[in-house]
Amino acid sequence: MNRVFAAVIMVLLPVAASGQTFGKYSGDFMSIGIGGRALGVGSAYSAIANDVTAGYWNPAGLIHMEYPQLTASHDERFGNLVAYDYAAFAFPSGANIVNAETGVTDFKAESYGISIFRLGVDGIPDTRKAWADSNGNKVYDENIRPDYSAITYFNWSDWVVYGSYARQYSEDLFFGANVKLIRRNGGEFHGTGIGIDVAMQYRVMPGLMVAANLQDATTTLISWSTGTNELVSPTLKLGAAYMMEVFNGRLTPVLGADVRFENRRFASSANLGPVSFDPQAGIEFDYNDLVAVRAGYNELGNLTIGAGIHLRKLDVDYSFAKFDAADQLGNTHRISFVLTLEEEKYRRGAE
Repeated sequence: MNRVFAAVIMVLLPVAASGQTFGKYSGDFMSIGIGGRALGVGSAYSAIANDVTAGYWNPAGLIHMEYPQLTASHDERFGNLVAYDYAAFAFPSGANIVNAETGVTDFKAESYGISIFRLGVDGIPDTRKAWADSNGNKVYDENIRPDYSAITYFNWSDWVVYGSYARQYSEDLFFGANVKLIRRNGGEFHGTGIGIDVAMQYRVMPGLMVAANLQDATTTLISWSTGTNELVSPTLKLGAAYMMEVFNGRLTPVLGADVRFENRRFASSANLGPVSFDPQAGIEFDYNDLVAVRAGYNELGNLTIGAGIHLRKLDVDYSFAKFDAADQLGNTHRISFVLTLEEEKYRRGAE
């Protein structure tokens, strides 16, 4: 039943809307979030993104990598109905050079990355040919037994590939950008789009970082084979974090907010005219670079918890989020890893 419902919503909507243009909620499939660490702190991650997953959260954060990294994760949502897969690779390039005579730093540090995720519902039954008479005409009659042998199956999937770049501008200012390719497939229908994200991180003072990531900065157009167009409006992800040393570890409270411009009056925490605001908050305690515990409050109004363990070259992170108090939508468990290629020949600035 759930898969049939998904088929109706996901397939017939773009067909019925052929020739029209839609904007509100069009980009929500790209806002789920990735990585056990980020989701453990309620997705308030833009200001502390400093590893390969920064390609999604804030590409400017890739600049903090000293070695190449790769990551992957998988989870299933809504009672295992929806599969969500993600993988990414990023590497540092160049190094800052200090002039021995003048003491002036020439900032040459850069980073590059590629990320890919897929959100999909697999095995959706297509019953259109099952409800047909001997002439092939569609009939919907409860007294007619459907031809189950004529039922076929298809997938609905959303693919996004990010190409990321980060550059250090000064001692405390970092910039980043994404170019992303979007492909949405639903049976015999498909849509394609290209979007751009621009981002920054700024260290206000030791320990205090602020950040911003303007996703779909130029408004992303997804063009469907049916003639339907979807417009993905910009989303501004804001963040702030303060890191302090306590109890042989790092305690980092974080804040974030997603600012949208789609007039989401009834689907946001607060709004000012057409501008909506969805806050996030979290806290992380990382003990001696060995283990970490996390808790947060995400933009959906749900509490999150998480934990992580640091091995020599591997970080493993877990997060848990509860969708609703009635448990009708199920809970989400996310396990992810970040593998660091910590070899001297791969280090930033290595000859």
